[in-house]
Amino acid sequence: MPDAAWRRIAGFRVVVSWPQAGYATPPAAPRARSPRARLAGIAGVLLIVAGSTAVGVAVAAQVHAPQPAQSAAGIIGGAGRGPSLPRSLPVSVRIPAIGVDTRLLHLGLNSDGTVQVPSLVTSPGEAAWYKYSATPGQIGSSVIDGHVDTYQGPAVFFRLGALRPGDTVDVTLANGVTAIFRVTGVREYPKSGFPAKAIYGATDFAALRLITCGGTFDYATGHYLSSTVVFAALAASRPALHQGQAAGGSKATSPGARPSRRPHLQARATRARYLRGCPHDHLASGWGRS
Repeated sequence: MPDAAWRRIAGFRVVVSWPQAGYATPPAAPRARSPRARLAGIAGVLLIVAGSTAVGVAVAAQVHAPQPAQSAAGIIGGAGRGPSLPRSLPVSVRIPAIGVDTRLLHLGLNSDGTVQVPSLVTSPGEAAWYKYSATPGQIGSSVIDGHVDTYQGPAVFFRLGALRPGDTVDVTLANGVTAIFRVTGVREYPKSGFPAKAIYGATDFAALRLITCGGTFDYATGHYLSSTVVFAALAASRPALHQGQAAGGSKATSPGARPSRRPHLQARATRARYLRGCPHDHLASGWGRS
């Protein structure tokens, strides 16, 4: 078509560049990739595949901490006043049903009022007695906590959620006596509804609470969303082997006895702040997703 015929269309001037042959120039043929570029591309694909495979294997290999069964909820109170023991600091705890046998640290509160916990670096295999609670066997709530897991694997209370009512927890005291507790209930509480008063508050029987993290692990925040709590009551005691029936309370007292009490410690425990009750909010876990 002559160039003049394209100068105006509907009153508008149009400038069009068109090859004389009437066809556009075909695109240039792509240059061949060098061997080095091809190798780099293949290596990149292999790295992506290997990374995806490693992630899949890691996820498949995760070991999940047992969660409390609904049938294990049981009760959180005691059946009456029951036996009790004089004050004596706890030394170790043994839980035959889940293979726990560890010494006990004595820890208190952080500066912000939260419960101190064993070091995740140096003591993940040890539990800790909360030193502002009753000693195990005293009238009141005695609290022991421990980690559920670490980056390397299970920690001391990894299988705490597998306990059932009727299982026993043996706490050895500094005076040589072993306080024998019987589990009455195992429950899981969301942090938003943690019953701190029921767990740390005063009781009219010798109570024991074992606490660890539980439920789902939130990867975005690095926190567990729940806490696993085991409730137990003193059932009996075993005297020190080298002392026999030594004086000073190596036998569990009768329900009507008036044992030594430290009410100011219990009151302090009730007033403390606990960050929804789970003392392991900082734990970043690599197992069971903790």
